Amino acid sequence: MPSPHEPHGAEPPVRDGFVRVRGAREHNLRGVDVDIPRDVVAVFTGVSGSGKSSLAFGTVYAEAQRRYFESVAPYARRLIHQVGAPKVGEITGLPPAVSLQQRRSGPTSRSSVGTVTNLSNSLRMLFSRAGDYPPGAERLDSDSFSPNTAAGACPECHGLGEVHRTTEESLVPDPSLSVREGAIAAWPGAWQGKNLRDILDALGHDVDVPWRDLPAGQRRWILFTDEQPVVTVHPVRDADRIQRPYQGTYMSAHRYVMKTFSDSRSPALRARAERFLTAAPCPACGGGRLRPEALAVTFAGRTIAELAALPLVELAGLLDATSEASRVLTDDLKSRIAPVVELGLGYLSLDRATPTVSAGELQRLRLATQLRSGLFGVVYVLDEPSAGLHPADTRALLTVLERLKAAGNSVFVVEHQLDVMRAADWLVDVGPRAGEHGGRVLHSGPVAELASVRESATARFLFDRSPAPARDVRTARGRLTVGPVDRHNLRGVTAEFGLGVFTAVTGVSGSGKSTLIAEITQDLPGVGRLVAVDQKPIGRTPRSNLATYTGLFDTVRKVFAATDAARARGYGAGRFSFNVAGGRCETCQGEGFVSVELLFLPSTYAPCPLCGGARYNPGTLEVTYRGLDIAQVLDLTVESAADFFADVPAVSRALVTLLDVGLGYLRLGQPATELSGGEAQRIKLASELQRGRRGHTLYLLDEPTTGLHPADVEVLMRQLHGLVDAGHTVVVVEHDMSVVAGADRVIDLGPGGGGRGGLIVATGTPREVAEARESATAPYLRKALGL
Repeated sequence: MPSPHEPHGAEPPVRDGFVRVRGAREHNLRGVDVDIPRDVVAVFTGVSGSGKSSLAFGTVYAEAQRRYFESVAPYARRLIHQVGAPKVGEITGLPPAVSLQQRRSGPTSRSSVGTVTNLSNSLRMLFSRAGDYPPGAERLDSDSFSPNTAAGACPECHGLGEVHRTTEESLVPDPSLSVREGAIAAWPGAWQGKNLRDILDALGHDVDVPWRDLPAGQRRWILFTDEQPVVTVHPVRDADRIQRPYQGTYMSAHRYVMKTFSDSRSPALRARAERFLTAAPCPACGGGRLRPEALAVTFAGRTIAELAALPLVELAGLLDATSEASRVLTDDLKSRIAPVVELGLGYLSLDRATPTVSAGELQRLRLATQLRSGLFGVVYVLDEPSAGLHPADTRALLTVLERLKAAGNSVFVVEHQLDVMRAADWLVDVGPRAGEHGGRVLHSGPVAELASVRESATARFLFDRSPAPARDVRTARGRLTVGPVDRHNLRGVTAEFGLGVFTAVTGVSGSGKSTLIAEITQDLPGVGRLVAVDQKPIGRTPRSNLATYTGLFDTVRKVFAATDAARARGYGAGRFSFNVAGGRCETCQGEGFVSVELLFLPSTYAPCPLCGGARYNPGTLEVTYRGLDIAQVLDLTVESAADFFADVPAVSRALVTLLDVGLGYLRLGQPATELSGGEAQRIKLASELQRGRRGHTLYLLDEPTTGLHPADVEVLMRQLHGLVDAGHTVVVVEHDMSVVAGADRVIDLGPGGGGRGGLIVATGTPREVAEARESATAPYLRKALGL
């Protein structure tokens, strides 16, 4: 009988020290049985799409969360994000779990490095208790030092530090146009814009002279007035319809932009309005985000806003020099900063907004916070903590993982980085390949024993340390000069990129790599076309998927519409879209699932009871092409679909390029929301490759190997070098030394991150940069080159 203190749903303790998984069937896992010891650092590896994340996150972590969820009161469950019950027979010996995934932060400027790590709380306490107050000033509580509270936020900018304004130049970019010709670019399009123009005309303003010829006072009133006069508008009659006079209300361009930016629920309309706004430091707080009384308090001669803007490594140094009276508070703050610096993030400042921090950086910030949590006996499940990490910082990451283990926890890590694998106590290798060709555990045991597993794609890279075969260095056919760049931590940096070659931009995290390549713009001489391939999602809803993004679904729908059955029924291509009424299932409106409302519980999602997740209505599904209906085609993997549509050129071309970048395991209908940043980036690259490459193109990629197994890196690099061989230019920001070693030219930034970076340390061929004394990259590049 369970003790009264044991949580509901808890299993009897297992004493053999293993987490035992039986019959895991999540995604492509094929009834997997695996035993993983607790109290170790266990690394899950395998090619992209092999099923390792399905095992670590989709099964082990999901089951731990399900058990915790069952143990809490129904009301409390409403507040908990549920990951759903995994498809698994049983799991025994499973402790509570903490997940540290690479989810991207929400787009809010109020979330910062300080709030994610809780360091802001400690700094606010320091100012509240030990700050230097002006004579006679009343002591403030810590909330008064937060820009996110009513007590602390500057009333002018509401704690944002900047105000958004419009200017005549932003609202009217081309003053040579008349109002009728569209001079006021900020106005809405279609009827609403015509309405405002007609109202101005009715008010007596000349809408046919160039904007610049209107009197200054009139221009100012049209753009900025708060008045909203109502006039009778007599529209110009169209030949095909009669338009009656109506009462029209005027709204200035400034008022329209501000109202749309602050009130519209449409992201597209808000983004359009933002184009006409300029951001400036708040005149009341000077960008400090706080009320005057909080900004009057100093510590070590600086305001809290000034300390929050310092790189963490500098903030820690400043705290070292403070008086004994505040020692307890400063020591606490320094002890919280230390693990963040240890993980190579000392270049970040507390006020850095999380949307500007990479997914890898954000995960390491959370990891640093966990080091002080004092949790014992839990399983930490981490998703590629080495993502975005320079090899020089990998040792610090391994030290942190060991400390979590030494504190009495188990650490399960999904990882592709070979040094992290080699340092593991236990290795779970999933494969042998991706998608339907994977989903099996090839090895679960000590790292060294993987060497004897012939099927493993990981073993070849893990145990063969011979350098990659030497590649002939290409000669640039021209130079592209970028700079001088004065942005973020780059200080007057000028870089030369060779045209017609493969260039790798390297350096420790925060050295300025991404800032530098962001300065490469379309209007640079010698560049016919610029293609920047980033890791942003290809869509934010499940309605966007691989097939729709690449455009191949348009052709697939036409193929179905051309069948005899479709023609006989009068079905056009639109019938086979799940986004419009007609062919889709109207119960779920083409989503494939419905929201289930439960009394006292949060909404949950279940397959649509009518279509069973197929998305289409029965009439549409009765039309088949080569024995498959449209829903079954969307369920095909890229690899299977490439065979199925081999004789349909427009579809085949897109599928072959997806195969060429290593995405054969994805399903055509896989929702955009299920794709990683690396997968999204490769889908974008494939979309570009299938369009044909006329003229010279410059391809910019920011860490394209993120989330890739070394075997997949080889596949991707063949594609990128193929582009260069075809006469194009490729520039990559990269930490993978096997990629850097195969480049024609390397631009290395540093020597450190943040304020200690922002300089070009070395340029040249990989061999030349490998000999640079000041470079943090050089020792690792020498190793990759076998020097």
